[in-house]
Amino acid sequence: MKVKEIFYSIQGEGGRQGEASIFIRLSKCNLNCWFCDTDWNTGVEMSIEAITSEIKQYNCKWIVWTGGEPTMQLTEDILSYFKDLGYKQAIETNGTNKVSKLIDYITCSPKKEVSLKKLHDNFPNGVNEFRFPISDDVKIPTIKSLPYADNYFVSPIFTGEEKKRFELNEQNINKCIDFVLKNTDWKLSLQIHKILNIR
Repeated sequence: MKVKEIFYSIQGEGGRQGEASIFIRLSKCNLNCWFCDTDWNTGVEMSIEAITSEIKQYNCKWIVWTGGEPTMQLTEDILSYFKDLGYKQAIETNGTNKVSKLIDYITCSPKKEVSLKKLHDNFPNGVNEFRFPISDDVKIPTIKSLPYADNYFVSPIFTGEEKKRFELNEQNINKCIDFVLKNTDWKLSLQIHKILNIR
């Protein structure tokens, strides 16, 4: 696989916030969002064995496949390999593709290019969480219009330097807070790893 980076940290957002996780950030994406914080065009080719050698140093059994868009590279064989090694596997996806049943925790962060129909087609059994990135011009769908999820989050988009985006945006934060106060089935998710300035 083409890998952007591998690192060990805490999950900084969503329903698994605060949990130790091994992040495997894959290169390649099928969208090009202006607010993306990753230069997903770059990376190095790594074998499954090389990835295993890299991650076994960490005292953790949670892998988070992120990107880019990880569904562009993940296969059933790859997921089965890590499952057989005893790893639990989470994914952070934009919702454009179906996700394997071997994934233990699905975070779907839909972008405006992804229709509600596409989400229902790709996730007929729902997901663990929807996490919507929010800026002032984003329209948030109703929960009734979405597939089932254990949690529905809104997350304010950070701004700043291209492909980094580490600056809090007060307008985006206020929109999320106001929305949650008016729609109490939703929750606020902040990217605390950015606030704490950790990976």
